[in-house]
Amino acid sequence: MPAEWIWRNGEFVKWEDATVHVSAHAIHYGSSVFEGIRAYATDEGPAVFRLQSHTERMMKGAKVMRIEHEFTVEDINNAIVETISKNGHKACYIRPVVFRGAGALGLEGRGRTKTEFFVFTMEWGAYLGQEALEQGVDVQVSSYRRMAPDTHPALVKAGGNYVNSQFVSMEAHDNGFSEGIALDVSGYVSEGAGENIFVIVDGIVYTPGAWSSILMGITRDSILTLLDEYGYEVRYQPIAREMLYMADEIFFTGTAAEVTPVRSVDRLSIGSGSRGPITKQVQEEFFAITSGKKPDRHGWLTHVHQKVSEK
Repeated sequence: MPAEWIWRNGEFVKWEDATVHVSAHAIHYGSSVFEGIRAYATDEGPAVFRLQSHTERMMKGAKVMRIEHEFTVEDINNAIVETISKNGHKACYIRPVVFRGAGALGLEGRGRTKTEFFVFTMEWGAYLGQEALEQGVDVQVSSYRRMAPDTHPALVKAGGNYVNSQFVSMEAHDNGFSEGIALDVSGYVSEGAGENIFVIVDGIVYTPGAWSSILMGITRDSILTLLDEYGYEVRYQPIAREMLYMADEIFFTGTAAEVTPVRSVDRLSIGSGSRGPITKQVQEEFFAITSGKKPDRHGWLTHVHQKVSEK
């Protein structure tokens, strides 16, 4: 459910008042940069997962997109924790977004449009379904490819990039699957419509690198840290499509998907057809840390009530 208050350009407004004009540049040309962030419920109140990493990535994305604004990383960090606190969330999904707003139409929006910066929150459960976290999801390899490196900036979480993701997702749903996997311009595995991917064969973990037009996910980075702690070998290399079918385990990562196992690809069962042991191990550790049941040894959590009281 949507929350009551939204942060807009330094002020709080009611949900129904957080509107933009139909001439907003972002509506017509996709000129926006956003983040998806989760705050998890803990015994100490809501805690934001890797807040600093998300806001820093967003600022870098705005720089690449040439979207100028007046806010710092710390400004947005404070806006996020204050929005969570003001809305009284125990846990929530957080969406900061910066975009070119109303002004003259035309592709060149710099200096001709007003920049808008919003932070809104909502309650949102498991993206691919709660049961999917244990049972896994059925996916297909999409007919839509990820962008070539000289077309779109894949490392930026830009609104316009997600037109591609929408086609991957819609095609999968139309064909009876939960999600789609896109190949890169060379025909190697890239990522899901909105998730990074890990493929496990004979105890070795494979994942694509930046050359495969992936978003360098923050949850992905966190899982890589856990895999390293457990001593698993991780190889960053191009992954052939058929390697998906040979895999013992596959799982997605992302803010929305968290850590979700894949049980079949193109109707071919993966491993035993359910969550595998490595997936289970990193998934349980991830949720133990984000829930506060295990120590936050990597400093991933920003506790909202503590951050607000420090101001």
